[in-house]
Amino acid sequence: MAATKSRGGKRAGAARRSVSQLGKEDREGFGAWIARHLEWMRVRNYSEATVRTREPWLVVFAQWCEARGIQRPREVTKPILESYRRQLFYHRKQNGKALTFGSQRARLAPLKLFFGWMTRQNGLLWNPASELDLPRVEKRLPRALTEEEVERVLAQPALDGALGLRDRAVLEVLYSTGMRRSELVALRLSDVAATEGTVFVHQGKGKKDRVVPIGARALGWVARYLAEVRPLFLVDESEDALFLSESGARIEAGTLTHRVGRYVEAAKLGKRGSCHLFRHTMATLMLEGGADVRLIQEILGHASLDSTEVYTRVSIRHLSAVHAATHPAERGPGVASTTAASRSGATNGREAEHMLSSLAAEVRDELAAG
Repeated sequence: MAATKSRGGKRAGAARRSVSQLGKEDREGFGAWIARHLEWMRVRNYSEATVRTREPWLVVFAQWCEARGIQRPREVTKPILESYRRQLFYHRKQNGKALTFGSQRARLAPLKLFFGWMTRQNGLLWNPASELDLPRVEKRLPRALTEEEVERVLAQPALDGALGLRDRAVLEVLYSTGMRRSELVALRLSDVAATEGTVFVHQGKGKKDRVVPIGARALGWVARYLAEVRPLFLVDESEDALFLSESGARIEAGTLTHRVGRYVEAAKLGKRGSCHLFRHTMATLMLEGGADVRLIQEILGHASLDSTEVYTRVSIRHLSAVHAATHPAERGPGVASTTAASRSGATNGREAEHMLSSLAAEVRDELAAG
């Protein structure tokens, strides 16, 4: 049941588990009900990434049940779910390590949604997962690099080749904007507004669009990539993806994870990580540089731009000014920030802790999803 990763960063194991592997002839069987549930998720506008993440764990549970003679969801009881939870706790991967509580939670959470939905659809008389307690996840702060360490990683791509130039531009964009891996993959040519110093992020987490600042240094590397590399990779003139693979297609998330992770390893920092490491680093270093945590939260996309209930609404011009004043790549090495936000006191500290906890939760979700 353990999921491993191939050389290209794609998940094996669970990623190969799809509802097509379950027989759907029995309308009351697991296959038919899971297929209907996934369709319901799509109709309810769940993101395709969420559907793809939850499907394999529903299938894994169904196969676990079928191996024990449980052929239909209506045969599942609370003791059966508790037994499955214990099995996850005692399960050991091929390397002998246990599943993290975050991974266990990622496997159990889809079951709560599934059985709750089945009950509302009158497929079950009662919900066996209604009292299923999900594992508590430790609140750990995300890892981050120092300014010197991130510069060492940025220096790893070989700039005498097309892939190295593309990867340097990718790293600079991740570092400058703090965007998620999936958001970078989705970037289009028209999303980068060099004259305004902004990037338009489509359908981030929660299907929220946002505009984020991007620094002059990152824009310089993007311009060099567009001039020297992208024309070499381009096959179809109608392709509007910003970052392309050698085949001319949009770069894949798994490829990003693999290549960025290799650069982090090659820098010999004694730290591990990939795309999300740059997101953590950007937020941490800007916070240390004096940026107000609420502004960083806007850049990260932790709140919608029209929300006034939790975070203060700010303009992109203000975000860009704070970005330029507090991001290490824009200040230059060794230049201290003088923004007054560094004196914001205990309130900023509490909000910063909340923001860093949110980042830690994101990386747990990313690891669980592959």
